[in-house]
Amino acid sequence: MSQKSLHLRLGIVASLFALFLVFYAIPTYVFSPSNVGNIILSPKFWPYVLAGFTAIIGLGLLFNAVTSATDTPFEDEETGHPEGSAPWMRLGALGAIMVLVMVGLPLLGMVWTAMLAFAACAFLFRTRHPVAALVCAVIVPLLLYAFFAHVAGVAIPQGEFVRLP
Repeated sequence: MSQKSLHLRLGIVASLFALFLVFYAIPTYVFSPSNVGNIILSPKFWPYVLAGFTAIIGLGLLFNAVTSATDTPFEDEETGHPEGSAPWMRLGALGAIMVLVMVGLPLLGMVWTAMLAFAACAFLFRTRHPVAALVCAVIVPLLLYAFFAHVAGVAIPQGEFVRLP
């Protein structure tokens, strides 16, 4: 399979999926009260934003596939994995992280558990940027908490040990 055909296939699928979301799935399955004052707080706003981004990405892939001049094939991959059983070990560790997240949610709360899970996954998959991963592991859950708890007024589950303001 070449890069051009892959982009063409992914672009078609992403564009059709975005059309499905916009014209059928969101209007049918996402319910919104009529008295929502702020459009950002409407339950239908963010699904439409994500569907729009999906459409833009799909159209970008289609444009790239149509305008690319060369049809370069991907390099052949080896049939066996060079690391041996390491992928299965990582899969088991990811399962353990998921179990620990479920155990940690009631004790630590959603924000602290998300921070620890993000950092653990970043190091499990051997990120090339460990400092950036740690910074993101702390900042992204805190920003999401600040938005949902203080702007949107949604209660975020807190833990028993540390409570956020």
